[in-house]
Amino acid sequence: MALAAALVLVGCSSTPVDNTAGWSPNKLYSEARDEREAGNFEKAVTLYEKLEGRAAGTPLAQQAQLDKAFTHYKAGEPAQARAAIDRFMRLHPSSPALDYALYLKGLSSFNDNLGLFGSLAQQDLSERDQKAAKESFEAFKELVTRFPDSRYSPDSRARLTYIVNSLAKSEVNVARYYYTRGAYVAAINRAQTALTSYVDAPALEEALYIVVRSYDALGMTQLRDDAQRVMQASYPQSSYTAKGFKQNDGPWWKLW
Repeated sequence: MALAAALVLVGCSSTPVDNTAGWSPNKLYSEARDEREAGNFEKAVTLYEKLEGRAAGTPLAQQAQLDKAFTHYKAGEPAQARAAIDRFMRLHPSSPALDYALYLKGLSSFNDNLGLFGSLAQQDLSERDQKAAKESFEAFKELVTRFPDSRYSPDSRARLTYIVNSLAKSEVNVARYYYTRGAYVAAINRAQTALTSYVDAPALEEALYIVVRSYDALGMTQLRDDAQRVMQASYPQSSYTAKGFKQNDGPWWKLW
């Protein structure tokens, strides 16, 4: 009996104690914000989840959902941030904060982490897997389409331009890779994808140059000359015509 009583006491002593049990929703919100600002993201997320449960059905609960998503974003957890945003949008499709939710979703994919080594190497968006860029594009596009007057729309439009240009450059990077290895048909196909899918992107100049050089390497002189005329009309001062491919070409556009 004494042993059983001791085991019961040990079990009771190991039961977690919720120190927030007597806190008001406003205190929970304030503490969660303080933890996030201090960089204690895991604690902040836990407090936002408690707040969402205790303030269920109120605007404060919705705010807790958005703040939890933002905390995941600040913590470098884009997948968790997007999951929290998708849940918010599913539960509150007519929320007045929907533009902010879309903006945060776009940011979460836009800044999908390069990782330490990518950052040190100053890898640009076009050199990454483009899945995240396309997800970001869709979120920003929906935002500016549905909420053109939103306070978040101007920045979203700028980021859309950056993403479009990076996607074009990504195609050109692949086209250049094929060209340098003698896969000229594949190089033409990827360069043509950039030319037909994107408008006014800086990378299109190189795309045309790859098409010209590839047709020349294949001995298809008529198609080469046609592409050359288009290039001369579009880029009369092109450096590619005079110097060829650029060496050690850094990020083509640093918006931030």
